[in-house]
Amino acid sequence: MTDTIIVGAGAAGCMAAVQAARFGKTVLLFEKNQQTGRKLRITGKGRCNVTNNSTMQEHMNNIPVNPRFLYSAFSNFDSSDTMAFFEELGVPLKTERGNRVFPVSDKAEDIVNALNREMERLGVEIVNKRVSALIIEDGVCKGVRAGGREYLSNSVLIACGGCSYPKTGSDGDGHTLAESAGHTVTELKPSLVPLVSPDKYCAELMGLSLRNVTLSLYDGDKLLYSEMGEMLFTHFGVSGPLVLSASSHIRSIAPDRCRISIDLKPALSPEQLDARIQRDFAENLNRDFINGIRKLLPAKLIPVITKLSGIAPEQKINSITREQRRRFGELIKAFPVRISGFRPLDEAIITSGGVSVKEIDPKTMESKLVSGLYFAGEVIDVDAYTGGFNLQIAFSTAYTAALYM
Repeated sequence: MTDTIIVGAGAAGCMAAVQAARFGKTVLLFEKNQQTGRKLRITGKGRCNVTNNSTMQEHMNNIPVNPRFLYSAFSNFDSSDTMAFFEELGVPLKTERGNRVFPVSDKAEDIVNALNREMERLGVEIVNKRVSALIIEDGVCKGVRAGGREYLSNSVLIACGGCSYPKTGSDGDGHTLAESAGHTVTELKPSLVPLVSPDKYCAELMGLSLRNVTLSLYDGDKLLYSEMGEMLFTHFGVSGPLVLSASSHIRSIAPDRCRISIDLKPALSPEQLDARIQRDFAENLNRDFINGIRKLLPAKLIPVITKLSGIAPEQKINSITREQRRRFGELIKAFPVRISGFRPLDEAIITSGGVSVKEIDPKTMESKLVSGLYFAGEVIDVDAYTGGFNLQIAFSTAYTAALYM
């Protein structure tokens, strides 16, 4: 018999284990992988964007799915608490562009190691077994079954993530356990995921990384998202930070409706860009068009944008009309990419969907259907944009659950 059982040793599970142990509870932490924090180790390209150094309202503004559910959790444990927590554990942090917070070392491993050391110090026992079932009697969760054994406890926390990156252990076990307890799991979709395009020129541009561009996402004529940053062309379409953020604004992709527009020169107004094009043209009057725009655009992009412009590659610069130049400028300010779908869920950073928030008490993270059963992290139907917001959700919900388990 133990005070609390936690299922899943990811960001939420490890934080909950530490906090519950600090509150004086005995903790059994179940993790089917041989090491803790598998997904945490690869977040932020291995650097671990632990939180966002901003206000609660800014966090709420970056959570498109059920933000109000998190109000109590953020009130209990916010980004400043997360930063203080890890710095007290000996991990110095730094704040970068967009208020993103990383370890000074740029090593996600330092975050995982700090959690592991603290769990060991506090006597948290880690059991490397897969939890196969919850033990529920008369509407009360009394433990779990794992490896052919029963483990009894006063409370159970499900913190085993969503369905993204299944190789790290986030393979949907938490949703299965929740459903076995009578909970509703909303539709599971990829979020923060690369996007597929039917435009063949994306494959031609494969490997081209664009920096300091503005990406705008549209559903028909409706603008869903617009931001400046970095993106990448791939064999299937587009990826990179801007694309991942944009993907979380798409609830569904209807045929021929979803598109992105890329401003390749956001620092220049249309008039300033036209003046720049005219200067480049003046320096290359007797050259072919395709050779006269080399200073303006990345080399890999030139054949594609030439074709899209409708200007013949061999047309001399001195014969290009004002109307042709105007259309070329418009293309630079709004390079089009049609979007036809998401990449698979197992390529998504975050799972959109999960245990319905209507069935969880937002003040305690306890199930409204089964007493003694709690939820934290990505298994819940809440998700945010990139920038450290999703990890903060994990830490805040974990802390709140630990307070009441």
